[in-house]
Amino acid sequence: MSQVLNPLPEAALELSAPALQQLPPLEIAERLAEHFARTAAERDGLGGTPKAERDMLRKSGLLSLLIPTELGGMGASWPLIMKVVRTLSRADSSIGHVYAFQHLMLATVRLFARPEQWGAWFEQTARHNWFWGNALNPLDRRTVSRRFDGWYEFAGKKSFCSGALDSEMLVVSAYQQESAQIIIAAIPTARSGVQVIRDWDNFGQRQTDSGSVNFERVRIEDQEILADPGPLSTPFACLRPLIAQLILTNIYVGIAEGAYAEARSYSLREARPWFNSPARQFEDDPYVLHHHGEFWAGLDAIRVMADRAADMLEAGWQRGPALTESERGEIALAIASAKVLATRTGLDLCTRMFEVTGARATHAGLRLDRYWRNLRTHTMHDPIDYKLLELGEWALKQQYPKPTFYS
Repeated sequence: MSQVLNPLPEAALELSAPALQQLPPLEIAERLAEHFARTAAERDGLGGTPKAERDMLRKSGLLSLLIPTELGGMGASWPLIMKVVRTLSRADSSIGHVYAFQHLMLATVRLFARPEQWGAWFEQTARHNWFWGNALNPLDRRTVSRRFDGWYEFAGKKSFCSGALDSEMLVVSAYQQESAQIIIAAIPTARSGVQVIRDWDNFGQRQTDSGSVNFERVRIEDQEILADPGPLSTPFACLRPLIAQLILTNIYVGIAEGAYAEARSYSLREARPWFNSPARQFEDDPYVLHHHGEFWAGLDAIRVMADRAADMLEAGWQRGPALTESERGEIALAIASAKVLATRTGLDLCTRMFEVTGARATHAGLRLDRYWRNLRTHTMHDPIDYKLLELGEWALKQQYPKPTFYS
């Protein structure tokens, strides 16, 4: 059922850990989102690490949402995880981003590693509320590895390492000097030789800490290498890039929903009708109503597309190693379609929201431009032109997208 996106309430909420942990996961996310929204504009200006907010996520129990109940987690499905990501992103897409990448990193070790590896990491994550950060970035080949007897050495630098600051664990990668093969591992962030650099200062997603990580002769033990079955080695392992793409899609949907909630609130409470409008109140102006109708239709469409893709992902996840290439291909198409539509709809809404608010809504203190800045920054992650190319290959030639780290 469609639901109006009302402005986030201002009433104080009880956010103690015991109280939160008694609630269903989506309600926990909604309570946290209400809290995060109050300072989102101010923190957007500050940048840096949202330490207090990350600690609230730790205490909430939501970091273990993906982890099976038998390992101490909540055992949630992908549709529920994506709804939590969307809820947090609606309030603050930086927090939604680092929270979403927690589950991408956990999925990475689940899909690429042996059960005794990922099982131990999952159990420790649930027990200690570990945050996982990203230092994988397969397109950045500056980090190289050397093989020794029973261990590897990583040396170099990685960029776009979202959530690496204030994390307990990292998923990292390097290229072997001899074979140019990618090596992926899971290691403690505090490992000797790992330096997380505070150099993220982009105009959007300003509190994702998506800067750089240096590796100074970092020792990686064999049992930390994700090699069995390894990266993109089976159709099931190839779900990893699809999870990444659907995570991004739901962040985009959340940003668009947040922008719309702000625009609607401003239309109803602050905006004034144009001097020659036939309406006495702004909310009765026919052009304003027309724009809101377009926004709503776009939001309805991208929610449906994202939810359908999440249901398909969950079905593929439950198939496990029995997943076939064609089944994986169908999931890839659904996610690509949802991502293209969410990108275009979100950017349009975040730009045109000012057509239903008026000139006063551009006041710098409101920082309503952060929705466009956040979405524009995030949608540069990989070009939708190449998503459309993949969809075109299917539409015209019935060829599924070839699995890569981005498709």
